Amino acid sequence: MAAVMEQLVAHTILQGFDAMYGRFLDVTAGAQERFESQNWPAVHQALKKRISFYDHHVGLVTSQIQIMLGERYANRTFLMAVKSAYEDLLLDYPRYDIAESFFNSVYCRIFEHRNINRDKLFVHSSQEGRIPTYPTSLTRIYNNGNGLKSVLERMLDDTPFTLSWEDKNRDIDLIVQRLQNDLGATLGNAPVIEMIREPFYRNKAAYLIGRIYLNDNRTVPLVLPVLNNSSRELYIDACLFHVDNVSIIFGFARSYFMVYAPAPAALVRFLAELIPNKTKAELYTAIGCQKHGKTELYREFLHHVEHSDDQFISAPGIKGMVMSVFTLPSYDFVFKIIKDKFAPQKDICHATVREKYKLVKEHDRVGRMADTQEYRNFSFERHRFSDELLEELLEVAPSIIKVTDDQIIIKHLYTERRMIPFNIYIEQADEQDLRHAVDEYGKAIKQLAAANIFPGDMLFKNFGVTRHKRVVFYDYDEISYMTEMNFRKIPPPRYPEDEMAAEPWYSVGVNDVFPEEFRTFLLINPTVRALFNELHSDLFEASYWQQLQQNITNGQYEDVYPYSNKQRLRK
Repeated sequence: MAAVMEQLVAHTILQGFDAMYGRFLDVTAGAQERFESQNWPAVHQALKKRISFYDHHVGLVTSQIQIMLGERYANRTFLMAVKSAYEDLLLDYPRYDIAESFFNSVYCRIFEHRNINRDKLFVHSSQEGRIPTYPTSLTRIYNNGNGLKSVLERMLDDTPFTLSWEDKNRDIDLIVQRLQNDLGATLGNAPVIEMIREPFYRNKAAYLIGRIYLNDNRTVPLVLPVLNNSSRELYIDACLFHVDNVSIIFGFARSYFMVYAPAPAALVRFLAELIPNKTKAELYTAIGCQKHGKTELYREFLHHVEHSDDQFISAPGIKGMVMSVFTLPSYDFVFKIIKDKFAPQKDICHATVREKYKLVKEHDRVGRMADTQEYRNFSFERHRFSDELLEELLEVAPSIIKVTDDQIIIKHLYTERRMIPFNIYIEQADEQDLRHAVDEYGKAIKQLAAANIFPGDMLFKNFGVTRHKRVVFYDYDEISYMTEMNFRKIPPPRYPEDEMAAEPWYSVGVNDVFPEEFRTFLLINPTVRALFNELHSDLFEASYWQQLQQNITNGQYEDVYPYSNKQRLRK
């Protein structure tokens, strides 16, 4: 009887995963229609909907198994047999990687993240390194002797778009000119180009992604963003072929791509060859498999800990009033925990903080909000923590920290890419970098606002600077939708004494914001103040924010390009 039940439970989990991933692919498949019809609100709704499928189906499978089993088989022998049966089901399964993460999620949900031993979970893959066969060819290869222009023309003719091109020959000529100018003799007369068959969709763009085989035995990535003009005609907006520029396209502050991927491991392997500075965790996350990205990130963390010996420290920067943050100096991520009690001026609760982080996960991040991964019962080696750090964490969040002789277990935390805090960066920046940073900070606020996100607490300490010198927001406990806020101009004083009074002479509602006050608490440094006044003085005008609100209400979504103007084919 037990053997039959083991098989039944294993099949139930895999069937639940199949149902989830089928819905995931269905929503993804609709990306082309949304792009071609310019249904931008539906693009954002689809992103949120697709993310919700995973937890929904984990919940369904968990309930089903609990009804099937009760308490009868909740023992180590039975659970190990279920895992073994599940492994057998995955031997020729094209999505074994994601299915293993789904098994982990179901197991953790059943046991409420308790009783989590590594041998009961797929902490490491049962099929490490296996690349499943793609149902169809993942890529197309273009190779003939008729020259680069002919190759590009055939490549664009093979795209699945149903709309016509605005001026295909013009775009091809611009691409050829850009490639020849930058790659020179290594390009050759008729290079081989290999392109992923499926376009990658995000926001208002579709991306054609592949690589060029150069005649010096190297390859370079090739990314062609496709936009849809007001007449519903397509055009190539840019030509990207430097790894760093392509890496930004797949950055951690971007929304997830919609790309039809029936066998994600094969797609991730190809992408890893194009942009080797991206990890598997980053690439799985970028294509929307963020729950498996979480698994891969944990595996990468275990590998890093095993091959390092530095100690955890408090993350550099001003300590937050809601979150406590720590990191390994040798590691590219920080760990964030919610404090048990907040400073009096923070009128929020733990549930609200978690909802804010969930909002960011599901929203269009326009390259300006760092993605996070959420973990429960995360285990660290005790000897890697100094007594000072452990004492600090236990002081601010004792309810979620358990300490044993050799482990520190944190019940709930977030991981996030480590950046240089903006306030620290501008203190050390030279004149050129300071100007760029202030401009980036202003752009970050404007782009977030245009995407219906008001950061709330805009202090410099809540922003970070990436290795590409982009400014990214990373403190979410006070964010709100722009449409919820009331942007006002401060009314003139009634009497001269009003300006000297301790309290304002005008009423202030809960969601009232007075942009002209930003100067007072943001621009203390006179150099920064002068740069900000030059570059982004409109942020101090209530009318600017009100116009953004009106644009959002009217369904107008501002174009945000994950590449610079100089990379565009037409300025």
